[in-house]
Order: sequence, then C-alpha cells, then structure tokens
Amino acid sequence: MTSHAVTSREGALLGLSAGGFHRLAYLDWGDPKAERTLVCVHGLTRNARDFDVLAAALAGQGWRVVCADVVGRGRSAWLADPAGYDYQQYLADVNALLARIGAERVDWLGTSMGGLIGMMLAATPGNPVGRLVINDVGPFIPKAALQRIAGYLTARPPRFASLDEAEAHLREIHAPFGDLSDAQWRHLAEHSVVAAEGGFAFRYDPEIRRPFVGQPVDDVLLWPVWDAVSCPTLVLRGADSDLLLPETAAEMTRRGPEAALVEIPGCGHAPALMAPDQIAVVRDFLAA
Repeated sequence: MTSHAVTSREGALLGLSAGGFHRLAYLDWGDPKAERTLVCVHGLTRNARDFDVLAAALAGQGWRVVCADVVGRGRSAWLADPAGYDYQQYLADVNALLARIGAERVDWLGTSMGGLIGMMLAATPGNPVGRLVINDVGPFIPKAALQRIAGYLTARPPRFASLDEAEAHLREIHAPFGDLSDAQWRHLAEHSVVAAEGGFAFRYDPEIRRPFVGQPVDDVLLWPVWDAVSCPTLVLRGADSDLLLPETAAEMTRRGPEAALVEIPGCGHAPALMAPDQIAVVRDFLAA
C-alpha cells in the first residue's frame, strides 16, 4: 500500500451508565470508507493519543484507525458514579463506539486494559472482531504487578508545576515503555496532563482507582475468557514485563486462539508501539 500523510479527526458520542449519559471521545484516522478498520484502546491511566504514531503510519497505508478515550480518561467525561469504572461499562461504551463508526467488522489493538477489553469483546458470541492484537496483558495477571500499578493510583494524584516536571514523572513511572525519543516523551507528556490550578494535573479521573480500593489485590485469572476467543490473535510482550509473564504468554500460544507471540526487547509493561519495527509487526499481522 502507498503511504501518504494523514491527520486525525476528533469525534465524540454519548455512552450510558447507571449514573446517566457521559461523553466518549475518540480520534478517527484515515478514510472512513477504508476496507479495514482498526480500533485502538489504551491502558489504565493512558489515552487515545498514545497511538498517534502507529495510527498515522497505518492510516497512511490505507487503514481507518479509531482510537478511543475510555470513560474517565483523556477527553472523555468522568462518571458521575465511580462504581461504574468496570469492564461491563467499558464494553457497553465500545459497543456504542462501534455503532457510531459504522464498521460491521473491525480489528482490535489493545494495550493492557485495552487488551483485556478486546479479549472480552472477542470472546463474546457474534462479536465483530476480525483480528486481535493484545499488547502486554493476558488471562493471568500476577498480584505483584497489580499492586505496583495500584501503588501509583492515589486519591490525590500529583500536580506538576510545569510540563517539564510532568514529563520527568512520566519518564520515571513509564520507563518500561522502552527507548523513546525526547520528542515522543514530550508528546506523551503534552497529552497526559491538562492545565489545572497551580500547574498541570493528569488527564484522568482519580476515581478510576475504585476497583483497587477496599478489597485485597489478588491474581487475576481469565483463562475461560481466553479460551472463548477464536479469531486470529497476536500477543506482544515486553521482554522485561512483570504483568505478562513468559509462562503466561507461552500458554496463550497453546490454548484459546493459539496466538502468535512476539517479544519486544528493551521494554517492560508495556511497549509504546512507537518504534518503526514495532509498528511493522502490528501492520504485518493485520495484513496477513
């Protein structure tokens, strides 16, 4: 496919929760009438702009790429009742998004939380997922990794006096993303925070931590969900990941969709998918 420069279009729709309607934002790259549509969904505290580099590359080669802000993150609204921050709500919102973009068949790329949403969607009877890419998450998530993630989800997230200070913090907590350029770290910083009183604040609702509060953190087991997935699947694993363990990734190649597995060196949880070689792995799998 011939590559050409593309830009994104901002979109939004209304999702529905027990507390009322809420705004869901997304970015739409490429030709809306393209033959193939890829939906990208980010990790727990991240947002749609994480996929800008990958989306621009794939849209430039003929895909339509739709990148969603999960409710409570990015440009999407915060839930009136934070008890609704759960996968049932995220799947309902995804259904509304798919209806809005009008794609009867989609491919899916999900990082961490976005990978779990994709796994659950692809395990549902009659689902529209053609090909599934899961970035550094699986049907077994060890307690220790969840405790680490819960550790930086606080009721009062840090405020930053400057964008430089926010970037330094992101470079520290997201060092496992891999060897990013200065421009890429700045891109993540610019889209991870919003101007707030006294400086900058993270662009997510602190209450997304609700599932981690008031109950013991334990291993997560979702093998029955994985075993119900049947579409062609690619699993990406950061070679140093503490969330997707080597033995879990290996088991994912033997059961359920019997996924293809690619380990990405120099990364932990989770590869940023900004490097050309990482994007090429995704592109080649989707085009197979």
